[in-house]
Amino acid sequence: MAKQNALKLPYLKLFAFAVCALFLSACGSVQYYSQSVIGHSKLMMARKPVDKLIESSKTELRSKLELSKELKQFAIEELLLPNTKSYDSYVELDREYPVWTVVAAPEFSLKAKQWCYLVIGCASYRGYFKLEAAREYADSLQENGLDVVVNGASAYSTLGWFSDPLLPSMMRHGEAQFAETLFHEMAHQRLYIRGDSDFNEAFASLVAEIGVERWLKLTEPVENSEKLLAYRRSLAIQADFYELLNRAKGKLGLLYQSGQSVESMRRLKHDIFEQLKVDHANLVRQQWKGNAWYQSWFETSINNAKFGSISTYRERVEEIRQLLNECENQLGQFYKVLSMAKAVNGRVELPSNCN
Repeated sequence: MAKQNALKLPYLKLFAFAVCALFLSACGSVQYYSQSVIGHSKLMMARKPVDKLIESSKTELRSKLELSKELKQFAIEELLLPNTKSYDSYVELDREYPVWTVVAAPEFSLKAKQWCYLVIGCASYRGYFKLEAAREYADSLQENGLDVVVNGASAYSTLGWFSDPLLPSMMRHGEAQFAETLFHEMAHQRLYIRGDSDFNEAFASLVAEIGVERWLKLTEPVENSEKLLAYRRSLAIQADFYELLNRAKGKLGLLYQSGQSVESMRRLKHDIFEQLKVDHANLVRQQWKGNAWYQSWFETSINNAKFGSISTYRERVEEIRQLLNECENQLGQFYKVLSMAKAVNGRVELPSNCN
């Protein structure tokens, strides 16, 4: 009985938060916060301890769960990420993703719409536990003239408020990608600054990439091991893709500031997106040797919201990496310096040095 009571307490805490949010959040609605509470509670109640599952699971899942324990311990010891109860449990999903996010942007702007919440501050997305609900909300935004995209999120994070579980969606793309996802989510628990999604996601992405490199070097100490080279190739391919998007983004930014008529901007916007498809096809043929690594990104309609959702994760990575270099790659000092930063008008101003 004591164990049952202990399990119920977090949901009472979340419910209290949700009720307050209904009255205090500028964008709050009963329907939205109800689905948040119900979806979160179902996910938390479905958790099963990793240690017990290792004893009873079949080979494939067992090996992934054993790897998760190794990765988490590495993240704690080598990346100085928090030692919490997150990722000590696992949930077998009955759907492809735990949540879907809705990102929106004006027709002639690359700045994503912001939604504000009590705990995390403002963010450039709104999350739903059911794909149908996410699409319904996206449709309502589109009817109001916004560009919209719905994305599946492979991981579920409460930023350390609860013990977040491992999910099959985190594990489906190989060991390196699993490690990157886990390190990314643990990095959010190490540092999260309210009000700047671009900073928070770029910070977590950078820590995750550094973590995977260090983990691969530790587990396969052979110089330039096959797995390390494969991971570096994946990062280079990713960089090619983002360079492609950034060129198109630069053209769009100039267009949206040009003061041209709506009709003209719509036509030229369409032309930029069509040229982006051509440039991607050329990249596949010339540099990627026929491998259409990011083809799925082009299979749905391209719009400002898709650019916004991508930018959130990559926009400030190199800027933050430069600060880490100033800190001589010492993560402890790096975290300490960043922890003193604050968001001003929705943007975290990075320290000029590592002192």
